Amino acid sequence: MQSIDLIRDNLRKSRDRVLARVEDMRDHALVFPTPAGGSHTLWVLGHLAYIESLVMHAFLNGEPNPFAHWEAIFDGADVSGDAATFPPFDEALHECRQARERTEAGLELEGLPDLAAEGERDGFYQAQLIRELASRHITRWS
Repeated sequence: MQSIDLIRDNLRKSRDRVLARVEDMRDHALVFPTPAGGSHTLWVLGHLAYIESLVMHAFLNGEPNPFAHWEAIFDGADVSGDAATFPPFDEALHECRQARERTEAGLELEGLPDLAAEGERDGFYQAQLIRELASRHITRWS
């Protein structure tokens, strides 16, 4: 398996596993996970879309994050329980799906070392891949 295939497979698996469970939480989207608070489902959903787009657009490609308008809602330390603060659940779910589809469609990592083919699928492989991506990001901004 090529490194890029491993990345694409993991992106698809995480999409399928996470979003299927999130859909089950639609009626409980603003319920905090503990009595002491935490991040409820709607916040996690919006945060996933915001951060994935931030990484793929801003960090890796130097483009504006299409979800920049969600930064104050989904990228802060405080998680509100006020439904009026958030977009509707179905909109957040749709945008999260769209963010992942854009990531999968635009994943252009040609030339990355194929460490997975060498059997390096542990933390070392991941660290090498992150270093390569960071190098590309730094070069793009230089």
